[in-house]
Amino acid sequence: FNSPVFLFAFLPLSIWLFWRATEVRSRIQILVVLSLFFYGWWNPAYLPLIVFSIALNYWIGHRVATSRTWMIAGIAFNLGLLAVFKYTDFAIGSFNALTGSSLPMMQLALPLAISFFTFQQIAYLVECRRGQAPERDPLSYALFVLFFPQLVAGPIVQHREVSPQFRVLGVPIRSDLFAQGIFLLVLGLFKKVVIADQLAGLVDPAFASPNDLHFYDAWVAALAYSLQLYFDFSAYSEMAMGIAMMFGIVLPLNFNAPYKAGNIAEFWRRWHITLGRFLRDYLYVPLGGNRNGYARLFVALMITMVLGGLWHGAAWTFVAWGAMHGV
Repeated sequence: FNSPVFLFAFLPLSIWLFWRATEVRSRIQILVVLSLFFYGWWNPAYLPLIVFSIALNYWIGHRVATSRTWMIAGIAFNLGLLAVFKYTDFAIGSFNALTGSSLPMMQLALPLAISFFTFQQIAYLVECRRGQAPERDPLSYALFVLFFPQLVAGPIVQHREVSPQFRVLGVPIRSDLFAQGIFLLVLGLFKKVVIADQLAGLVDPAFASPNDLHFYDAWVAALAYSLQLYFDFSAYSEMAMGIAMMFGIVLPLNFNAPYKAGNIAEFWRRWHITLGRFLRDYLYVPLGGNRNGYARLFVALMITMVLGGLWHGAAWTFVAWGAMHGV
């Protein structure tokens, strides 16, 4: 979002094309094409993968209401896709370390945004199973998954949040909403370029050579990293919200001053809110949540946080990080 080619070429052209069209259908088509181009800019080779994933989930979504088997199959497909690309080398490396084997790594490139569009589509299938009417328009469903402001790193949106907004895309965009979008985009750019990227000058050298650090330097690096991470990620979310507003679409809030939290539980209600919501609704609650006594509660919490940690990255350090938060 902070690259010149995006800010001064892709985004202005996208807004111009979108505003030239006045019909809902035309605007949806334009946004789908723009989003495919945006995704393909990274690596066109992975365009067929995301298109196939969208098509298959759309097809399954029309069958899960009458068959639990189709829902299980859909979830298995999505998790399997994520596992192959994100966790294959992690599993091989762990196996080699435990057994002394030397199985070769697959070294598969991780498709852009696979963690995010996987979770969105799993949530869609579950909601269809719970009674939400499946999306009838394949283009609208494609836009739900592909919408370029939130495609790469969230917020993780639910179908029922954005589908009603897609149906009124032909309505002229309110000037106040567009102005709020510009404000959020500029705010996010400031947080990313002026704060997060400058903190990287402190953080990157320290983490590259941790053995050379003194006590004071290590604390400065650790605290600077916590700020860099927050300003970088929240900046992206705010830029995504701002860009979406320029097209008349309001995305859910993803950060709410998380470092003001009084404890870890409150922190997770403020940090990456849409991920926390997904883990709560589709993992923690189905595992029993807080409805079946403390033992079940603690088990559900630990499983949720460990898997949430593993979702962030394919390494045992992420598993330990998730377990720490669970504890």
